Amino acid sequence: MSINFGREICSNLDTASSREWLVTNGIGGYASGTVANLLTRRYHGLLVAALKPPVDRTLLLTKLDETALYDEHSYALYANRWAGGSIDAEGLSHIERFQLEGTIPVWTFACADALLEKRVWMQPEANTTYVRYDLRRASKPMLLTLKALVNYRDYHGSTQAGSWQMTIDSVDQGIRVIFFTSTVPLYLLSNHGKASPVSKWYYGFDLAAERYRGLSDKEDHFHAATFEVTLQESESFTFVASTERNPNLDGAGALEIRRTYEQNLTRVWKNSRSSAAQETPEWVNHLVLAADQFIVNRSLPNEQNGKTVIAGYHWFSDWGRDTMISLPGLTLSTGRPEIARLILQTFAKYVDQGMLPNRFPDAGDAPEYNTVDAVLWYFEAVRLYYAATKEEALIQELFPILADIVNWHVRGTRYNIHVDSADGLVYAGQAGVQLTWMDAKVGDWVVTPRIGKPIEINALWYNALRTMVKFARQIGKPYEEYETLANRLSNHFPRFWNKSSGYCYDVLDGPNGDDASLRPNQILAVSLPESPLTPEQQKTVVEVCGRTLLTSHGLRSLAPNDSQYQGHYGGDQRTRDGAYHQGTTWGWLLGPFVLAHLRVFQNPVKVRSFLEPMANHLTAHGLGSLSEIFDGDAPMTPRGCIAQAWTVAEVLRAYLATES
Repeated sequence: MSINFGREICSNLDTASSREWLVTNGIGGYASGTVANLLTRRYHGLLVAALKPPVDRTLLLTKLDETALYDEHSYALYANRWAGGSIDAEGLSHIERFQLEGTIPVWTFACADALLEKRVWMQPEANTTYVRYDLRRASKPMLLTLKALVNYRDYHGSTQAGSWQMTIDSVDQGIRVIFFTSTVPLYLLSNHGKASPVSKWYYGFDLAAERYRGLSDKEDHFHAATFEVTLQESESFTFVASTERNPNLDGAGALEIRRTYEQNLTRVWKNSRSSAAQETPEWVNHLVLAADQFIVNRSLPNEQNGKTVIAGYHWFSDWGRDTMISLPGLTLSTGRPEIARLILQTFAKYVDQGMLPNRFPDAGDAPEYNTVDAVLWYFEAVRLYYAATKEEALIQELFPILADIVNWHVRGTRYNIHVDSADGLVYAGQAGVQLTWMDAKVGDWVVTPRIGKPIEINALWYNALRTMVKFARQIGKPYEEYETLANRLSNHFPRFWNKSSGYCYDVLDGPNGDDASLRPNQILAVSLPESPLTPEQQKTVVEVCGRTLLTSHGLRSLAPNDSQYQGHYGGDQRTRDGAYHQGTTWGWLLGPFVLAHLRVFQNPVKVRSFLEPMANHLTAHGLGSLSEIFDGDAPMTPRGCIAQAWTVAEVLRAYLATES
């Protein structure tokens, strides 16, 4: 998949500022911005460091404003939008080309007859960002000046300068910035050139994307240093921002390390595939690199090799539900079962009262357990791991934990989660708590409480029980209890079928009775390996979801003819969260829809056509990745996170299923 733009995109402020790039470091840190080099979000920055990996993400280096002096002419290579509406956008007129090399963004600036290339990447497993400039073509020397704008705040925050003054010191090969007493210093370094300390605030950066989200849209950043270097044709200059005192300043060597890392990902992926992999489209191959951006380290007590999944960039940390849904696609589908194993073992340490955490807070506080489905997706992730590896040792290790989870559900755990002894269905929920993946909450308002017996929860529970039967038999443990529970559930699952509407109820036995809203959750009762629906019901569910909920990039969260439907996502938090699961399209649901369609109709060529719009989407929002959500109404504009783990994972996994 070639992501390669010319002036038709790069020189237009609207198009260049709406396309965002992302590079990551595997420990929760990242760098991200726009093709225009214009800040539009509080989350943009060249070094957002994970100071307590994978959390405590902190904006350190915001941006570099570069100017090239060539043949006595000055060329601004940056863009800024200011409070009040003024725009410095001369830099766009010099961007001749933007492309991705793997995940590395590359700009080519044309200044008269000179061509200057700029690349940004991060060192794997380090809070270190590299910005490299290569003067590819020139007939005279070029003086390159870089203004380094810094900050020190939580990546969700916003800075208004006030009287804050940082300590700026010259050090060998650069500048050290100390923001407050006892904070982690930021080192701004280079392999050659001149570095000069500066102390000046730039006020009133205008953040258009935050304004759209109803959040504070003005911020100040601190000009801490200026770097200058004169380049001759074919010469290079590397700027390094790091929390480490002595990072590698060899730009060529650091770039080779990054390229080798990504080449190894592709090699492992191809080696894990059959000969059919040679026919896989390039856009699907690129998802392998996108998948890796979500996999990060999470250390455990007495164990340093834990792994987890960042749910989405820019603002999510690791969530239990998102991790388990996306684990198979991010790891097993990319030929990295050893990563899957580490994640499963990592999360096993956090099982408590039969539940997995919903969220690990950014501040590193105690995990939150307000989720009914994370632990049920855990069973499916373990099942898929075993299907891919046939490794019995992990099943032996995890089986006692899985058995304990079942026992807790049978006798009851937090939030009134329990198996109803009358019908074997799982009931979950209490007032004021959101437990399913449709979990939007604003203050005390739970937008879609879904208290009762949600259909996807019971489809997942049924599959978990069938998985336990197979595992117990495999390792010689008693299985009869799990089989009895599964059979009882199967006998009562027909209660979900709504004969009058011709599709499934979304929730049974809620405070107001049964919920007949047409939602996509029922597709999981078809896409999961064990379906308690009849073949005819499965076919009808796929057809109804296809005709009513399907869009180019996923399934709507509510049918458009519902009185609660909202087809546009935007505004302040209350407005956005009110629409989040009330019509907004979710990209990850495209995976279950494709798997369900494939199961029912067994037409891989046809079903691939549902995935093909994602190829174009790779060039539209988060470049090289797939978005979290989209408007339910045309033109289905991408919204939310520019890169979402379960969207990438489920689209990749679904596509590979069409090759089987």
